[in-house]
Amino acid sequence: MTTPTVELAAFLRTRRERLDPRDFGLPPRRRTPGLRREDVAELAGISVDYVVRLEQARGLRPSAEVVEALAGALRLAPDERAYLFDLTRQRARDTDKLVTAATPPLARLVDDLAPLPAMLLNHRYDILAWNTGMARLLVDLDTLPPAQRNSMWLCLMHPQVREFYLDRERVVREGVAHLRAAWAAHPDDRALTGLIAEFTAGNEDFARFWAEQDVKVNGRGRKVMRHPEVGVVAVEFETLRPVQDPDQLLVIFRAADEESQAALDRLTRAAAPASAPTPARSASGAGCRP
Repeated sequence: MTTPTVELAAFLRTRRERLDPRDFGLPPRRRTPGLRREDVAELAGISVDYVVRLEQARGLRPSAEVVEALAGALRLAPDERAYLFDLTRQRARDTDKLVTAATPPLARLVDDLAPLPAMLLNHRYDILAWNTGMARLLVDLDTLPPAQRNSMWLCLMHPQVREFYLDRERVVREGVAHLRAAWAAHPDDRALTGLIAEFTAGNEDFARFWAEQDVKVNGRGRKVMRHPEVGVVAVEFETLRPVQDPDQLLVIFRAADEESQAALDRLTRAAAPASAPTPARSASGAGCRP
């Protein structure tokens, strides 16, 4: 795992190289991609030497004003801009709270959302709580050790779930982009750093996508799954961030069409034949990201 200084250098370089000089009124370049360092320096209003030292990871810590100027010069998307501020330690953060367990109100909310599949994640994709709908749709999380109750681990490593998504490459790519943003926002989280190192060493797809430097936090979307019991299921997911627990993510799945709703109904009936509903499970008490 690299340091934030090295990551900053690589991120600035890859963002510069992806830009088309013609979009800035500059002639295209044949030998090297993107803008030159001189171009970025001029657009940002800083010296060329400063850009060079940043891209060489020479220990600089740019001010918030310089970071903002670089973000504008490189035409960063909102998630990329936030990532740049995190890498340079210019964005406020709560370093005292690293969430490893579901708060009771949110765990109850996950239960109340049934029969909709729902789960509660932290920033590193650990699954903190889940209801029976989610367990039936993905995998029986009660059968897994706590270290494997992580939606990214399931997508990369679990024999069943890794073949679950029809568009698996996109799902993995989006998960990597989220973890990159989470890593910059939580530099003191050694568990996250270790998790990324494990994924990079153990999965070629993860290592390839991580090297692309993409950053994106997806709050909603659509996924198509091939469930072993009910066949193809298309779902739309929504991710909510509670105001009082901003480092916990509530993820809710809904059927995207009538056929998928019928499939989810069959799973729900199979999961709860008794009259009383099964409460949400919690990683703290029950002993791909979407």
